[in-house]
Amino acid sequence: MRVVYTVKELSQLLGISKDSIYAMVREHQIPHIKLRKRILFHSETIDKWLRESSAVFPDKY
Repeated sequence: MRVVYTVKELSQLLGISKDSIYAMVREHQIPHIKLRKRILFHSETIDKWLRESSAVFPDKY
C-alpha cells in the first residue's frame, strides 16, 4: 500500500476527475499536503476522511 497518493492516483482510486480533486484542494474539502508545487495525499488520512465522510452521509451509500 502506498504511503502517499498523487492527484492522478487519488482520482483513479476515487473514480473522479483530476479537476475535481484540484477543486476540492482549492476549497479545502480534502486533506492534502503541498510540497513545493506538488499536491500529495497521505493514504491513512484519506482513509480516515472517507470513513468520516460516509458516517456523515450514511443514507447516500
